[in-house]
Amino acid sequence: QVQLVESGGGLVQPGGSLRLSCAASGFPFSIFAMGWYRQAPGKQRELVAAITSAGGSTNYADSVKGRFTISRDNAENTVYLQMNSLKPEDTAVYYCNGVPSIGDYWGQGTQVTVSS
Repeated sequence: QVQLVESGGGLVQPGGSLRLSCAASGFPFSIFAMGWYRQAPGKQRELVAAITSAGGSTNYADSVKGRFTISRDNAENTVYLQMNSLKPEDTAVYYCNGVPSIGDYWGQGTQVTVSS
């Protein structure tokens, strides 16, 4: 079955960096566009970064453009999110999934907290 396992979150000071990873299995990863989503307390889940199946094109929410970079390794069925210049408003649980999302399959997410 579809499995999405996110990792790499943590507590970081404003201006710091984190690199998130998502290991995917149970579906043909290399033909799916993938994305990173986040959900802050009391807010809806939002898509913040997306990458095409072969990795040739990326797209970002305005709130993270220029600070976040999405990438993927189709040989390892893994998608990454490099997050730089983190801000307190980036605090959220981060999830990976297809774009559009693959049914109701969501991983446990990884918590990112940006605070001094």
